Amino acid sequence: MPAALDHLARAESAAPVAEAVDLHHYLALVPDPRDRRGRLYPLAPMLSAAAASVLAGARSLTAIGEWIADAPCWTLRALGFAPDPLTGRVLVPHPATVRRLLARLDGDALDQAIGAFLSARTSGTTDTGGLRPIAVDGKTVRGSRTPTRSATALLAAMTHGGDVLAQCQVADKSNEIPTFAPLLDTLDLTGAVITADALHTQHAHGSYLRERGAHYIAVVKRNHPGLSDRIRRLPWREIALDHYDRTRAHHRTEIRRLKTAAFAHIDYPDAAQALQVVRWRRDLGTGKLSIERVYLITSLEPGQATGAQLAAWIRGHWGIENLLRHVRDRTFHEDDSKIRTSHLPRTMASLRNLAIGIHRQDGHTNIAAALRHTARDPRRPLTALGLTG
Repeated sequence: MPAALDHLARAESAAPVAEAVDLHHYLALVPDPRDRRGRLYPLAPMLSAAAASVLAGARSLTAIGEWIADAPCWTLRALGFAPDPLTGRVLVPHPATVRRLLARLDGDALDQAIGAFLSARTSGTTDTGGLRPIAVDGKTVRGSRTPTRSATALLAAMTHGGDVLAQCQVADKSNEIPTFAPLLDTLDLTGAVITADALHTQHAHGSYLRERGAHYIAVVKRNHPGLSDRIRRLPWREIALDHYDRTRAHHRTEIRRLKTAAFAHIDYPDAAQALQVVRWRRDLGTGKLSIERVYLITSLEPGQATGAQLAAWIRGHWGIENLLRHVRDRTFHEDDSKIRTSHLPRTMASLRNLAIGIHRQDGHTNIAAALRHTARDPRRPLTALGLTG
């Protein structure tokens, strides 16, 4: 992967406004898979056009091609397509040309460019005492399954606001565990707090994160029976409550209680505290009550984060499904998509991540409404991508 692209991914931007960040600067560093003799259209304009169309609600390759074909001349110029010197007309690529390019792209380079672009659109500063939560979570693109190939599985690192910072494809006939370190290698993890599900509660992952200057909050389940038993047997009834939260939404009432215990002899790299989260949920319609206990460990020392912060980060990780995966499935119909050729499932997922991240950064909570809003004016996707003055 190009060194310049890696530098962009790690660079901080001083300007959080969208207009200050031009997507072309990032896409221009994605390797062009085409032969030099066959490049009638530059790479950056073609990728920018695809990104703009998805930002305006395009769910399929056909929709991307139609958006590009119907775009006004001034829009095409802003995207980077050059006019004919004799006629002044702006020629656009055939939908099949766009499809072939997207199918051959280096998915890792594209995801790194998108992650760098999304990071540069925000200041990246929050009042968390210098700590910033990053969730690691996986998703399977179910519609990409074929009779001879399993569905494409992707592992992503994202902010708790839903911005995807990095994404890697999980190798066929494998699982997410070997992809964990390569995924995070492209990110600056200094001061990060990594949250993940129980699959990634691995000693090697804990050591890797601490070597990279990151902290972790790891879920402990029965896949680590010895560690799980030791944490469950702590005298939780005698430990004081660190945080209490009560909410009412989605036709149910939820109560969440968090307790923390300093534990110097946890068999896990640099583990400093054990956590217990108890969640009560009562359905307001049926009156049914459910109680769930979750145990976690963290490398954060007592006092490094408050109980409210720990509770927010744990809950923020559980909310990723609604912020990203649910939107890709329900709004973009990703699992219903029959795009299966070559790298296309990965590329389309990356473009959807870009669209969702931009809309969330711009303050939209309803992504479907944001797509409709953007589609009504071709200036809006260009402005969001930093392609207009």
